[in-house]
Amino acid sequence: MKKILYTLAICAVALTTSSCSKLDNQEAPSETLTGSVVDAGTGKTVQTENGSGTRIKLLETSWSDNPTPFYIASMQDGTFNYTKLFPGTNKISAEGPFVPMVQTDASGATTVDKSQTVQIKGTTTVKFSVEPFLRIEWVGEPVINADGTITASFKFTRGTNDPAFQQDISDVQLFVNSNKFVGNNNFDNRYSPKIEYNGSDGNAQVGQTLTFTTIGGPLPTNREYFIRIGGRTNYGLKYYNYTDVKVVTVP
Repeated sequence: MKKILYTLAICAVALTTSSCSKLDNQEAPSETLTGSVVDAGTGKTVQTENGSGTRIKLLETSWSDNPTPFYIASMQDGTFNYTKLFPGTNKISAEGPFVPMVQTDASGATTVDKSQTVQIKGTTTVKFSVEPFLRIEWVGEPVINADGTITASFKFTRGTNDPAFQQDISDVQLFVNSNKFVGNNNFDNRYSPKIEYNGSDGNAQVGQTLTFTTIGGPLPTNREYFIRIGGRTNYGLKYYNYTDVKVVTVP
């Protein structure tokens, strides 16, 4: 009996080793997908949060008609670069603070599909043109005040003319951080003021020049601060749209 069990154990080990050997010999994914998500109205990249906010959705159709989605996070400047993909045909779209590229009706039927089908091999570059919910722009340059605070002016406008995606403005905020990664997922709330709107109150501010001043008293001196304005509507998951990042040195 012991001899039989020993023989079975040896066989099991041999099978396991053989299986592992096959996996170890498989080439690691090394294809690259790079690109950007740009505002269809301005041609500028859609600013977002680093590692969240905007993501790229891949459906590899080479082997399945119903593939499991794979997601790539965008960088905060609206670009993306991923270097560990397998070669193959993919249906690709972007998801974030803009009019959805793929839309469905109440029955689940697809009514809009602006995804792209691409063959990923070597380095593949894709650009998505979208309509952001909001366009948020700096007005002038941030100013360091005599009391050690920072004041910045900005305005926000609608990025789409589609009324189905012109929900009420929820809030706007000046995000302040001590490193370049700054946004709703990475900021210092000691210095970052926020305005929240009730109902449609914020809609009257569309197109107006607004001003934020940092809170919490004077900022510590001899430091760089990274700031940007973010704003969002009540649509869906309430992603923020952003300005680009400004660097302010407090002497």
